[in-house]
Amino acid sequence: WYHDNLTRHAAEALLLSNGQDGSYLLRKSNEREDLYSLSVRGKDSVKHFHVEHTGTSFKFGFNEFSSLKELVMHFANQPLIGSETGTLIVLKHPYPRQVEEPSIYESVRVHTAMQTGRTESDLVPNAPSLGTKEGYLIKQGKIVKNWKTRWFTLQRNELKYFKDQTATEPIRALDLTECSAVQFDYSQERVNCFCLVFPLRTYYLCAKTGIEADEWIKILRWKLSQIRKQLEERNATLSS
Repeated sequence: WYHDNLTRHAAEALLLSNGQDGSYLLRKSNEREDLYSLSVRGKDSVKHFHVEHTGTSFKFGFNEFSSLKELVMHFANQPLIGSETGTLIVLKHPYPRQVEEPSIYESVRVHTAMQTGRTESDLVPNAPSLGTKEGYLIKQGKIVKNWKTRWFTLQRNELKYFKDQTATEPIRALDLTECSAVQFDYSQERVNCFCLVFPLRTYYLCAKTGIEADEWIKILRWKLSQIRKQLEERNATLSS
């Protein structure tokens, strides 16, 4: 769960998009060479705690450890951290470094930087979160098979669609843990279409371009693979 050159923003995005309460990781601090940051997800936010490398040891609060391995063992046995609000944060789920990220994330950040003429570090407050996507798609109706443009947002394991971008309440929220497949669809008269297969309904969606459809399919398939991986890990833990 040590992520060498992960930025503060990327750590927050990873933990909020794909982690859960108690997910945590260790990374190099953006502030000083001798500092590491322990990033921990609470309910809806991520807290960052300094770990100082003195040259011979690692200091965390009032504790001092001779090695990072000793620090890891400490958190494995005493997974409690007090935040500035006085509440205790429990370290439950180490966030592994070997998490496959869709290549489109990097292209999104680079494209944003090129568009605005700024570097990625300048874009931290506005950069798109990893694991999220939003945009207009054309959706086929359930009963009347007409097509209507809807605003879609993907966050964590939920795909929501709204009447338009200004609407505050979604028409529907689809739980991706119930989705069995995402694939291109060539059965419609329209182009750039794909479908999401749920137990009671298959949703048919079309994007403006083939590239946009491909991006939606890539990120949705990645979400499904992460959901299956988490389910397998949970089942393995329960069976052991």
